[in-house]
Parts: sequence; C-alpha cells; structure tokens
Amino acid sequence: MNPDDRPPAPYEPGRTYTLLGRSGTPYLSATPGTLGGHRRGRLYGRLDCPSALRAVSRGHYVKHRVFFPDEATAVAAGFRPCAVCLPEEYARWRADRESSHHAMNNLSDRESSRSPLISPKDLAAHGDLPQPSPHTTAELAALVGLLTRPKSRIETVAVGHSRDEASRAAAGAFAAAWTARGGKVLTTVDWPESAASWLRPATRLTAGLPDAWVVAAALLGFAQLARRLRRSTDWDPSRTYAFASLSDSRLPALTGPDTLHGLRGATADGGTWEIRRGWVTAYDPVDPTS
Repeated sequence: MNPDDRPPAPYEPGRTYTLLGRSGTPYLSATPGTLGGHRRGRLYGRLDCPSALRAVSRGHYVKHRVFFPDEATAVAAGFRPCAVCLPEEYARWRADRESSHHAMNNLSDRESSRSPLISPKDLAAHGDLPQPSPHTTAELAALVGLLTRPKSRIETVAVGHSRDEASRAAAGAFAAAWTARGGKVLTTVDWPESAASWLRPATRLTAGLPDAWVVAAALLGFAQLARRLRRSTDWDPSRTYAFASLSDSRLPALTGPDTLHGLRGATADGGTWEIRRGWVTAYDPVDPTS
C-alpha cells in the first residue's frame, strides 16, 4: 500500500512507490503502479474504477488498497479482475473458473471447492434456530438511523435477504425507505437456507462495492453466507447493518468469532445491537427528548 493511501500519481522523478509483486509481497519501485487492488477481496482493477474511487472518497477500502505494476503480476499474486471496471476480464476469469470446477472428477477435488459449510455437529450444538419475525416500524427507523448518522456518508447500499416472507418484507421496506431519502440500492440479492458453496450470492452481493450492506435474514442461511463472504469477497461486516432477526449470539458462534466482528443492527423496540469479539450486545432505544 502506498504510504499516503492514494493511487500512485503520475511518474515523478525521485519518488518511491510501494507495489505488490507476484508473490504478494510489497516492494519499492521507482515507477508507479498501473492497477489498484483490494487485499481482503483479492480483486484488482483500473485506478479510475468508479466503484473503488467512490469507496475511497468515503473513507472505506483504503486500508486494504494495494497496487500492481501490471495485470500479469496481479493475477500471479492471486487477485481476480473487478467486475465493474474490467467486465470483459472478469467474464473470462469467471468462465475459466467455472470450467475448471466442472472438470473436477473426484470427490476430494469437489469437496475442496466447496465453501466452509457449518458441520451438522456444530448445528446440533445450537438447537433449533428461530425464524425471522415481521419487522416493526421502530426497528426499520432505527436501522435507517444507523446508516444516516452524522459523517456516515453512506449513499449506495446492497440489500440481501433470505427467502422467507418476513425477510422479504423487511428488505423491501428498507429499500423503499432508503430510496425515499434519496439513497440508491445497487442490487438486491436473496438466498436459500442451504446451498452447495454460497459463492453465487456472495459474489452478486459484493460486485458493486457499495458503501454499505443491509441484511434481513434467517440465522442459518446468513451464517453460511457470511463464511463465504469473508473467505471469497471484499465484504466488510463493519459496513453491514441488519434487522433484529440476526441479533442472536448463536450467529457469531456458528460463523466463528472474527467473521462478523463489527456487524450492527436494530432491535424490534427501536434499539440497536452490535457484534464484538463473538458476542451480540444490545443497546436500549435513544430517548429523543433526553
């Protein structure tokens, strides 16, 4: 990452730039990089990528920003093309990836391509998991309030939801409220409670580099999806906001202690909650007259 967290400027004699090499190791260079990347999401793109620049301008993304001298180096380092600014390269990468998956012909290869699914043993340890309840007016207002706090600078969101009726309704209500305020919903993605790898919904949910993610979901499906999101995309739980259905400490227990650190949401009575170090902590509603 460059010391000033900004894309490399045009060549300046005597200036030193920090780039990533083929092994993923930083090194100093007398010439600037030609491509930017996101270390956690393992993706690269143009320095003028509109999604990346929008995220950087809002203070997101920069701590994971890296730079490459060329495309071959980025690919060798294990990064994939950005779906927004390099759509043709991304399409080829995805086609090659799907082709290689189809070519697998033995059980061990197939199992290695799957997401880190939650084992039946772990599921059994947590008993019957609750289904989402219909959201409340106070809950929706508190959720919108989290995204519109002073200096939050959130404009674009991606909305994700389970396929149960309560989650669908909550996601739709949020989208309507957000657009009514002048915000933009980049995409809406749904998912079942069970899937083979969870890669497709995870990729769709993160493709546009939104300012934030909003989730209305059942515990099990989102727990499985969250593990894939952290493993394979640039998703950031600290920029994710959820309805009350996910305010259950069994969620971080199922995903792992660090997977959801920073995730926040609203409670049915208009309060808020957050996940810190594997625990869900709830906060009472704020009295506007106090």
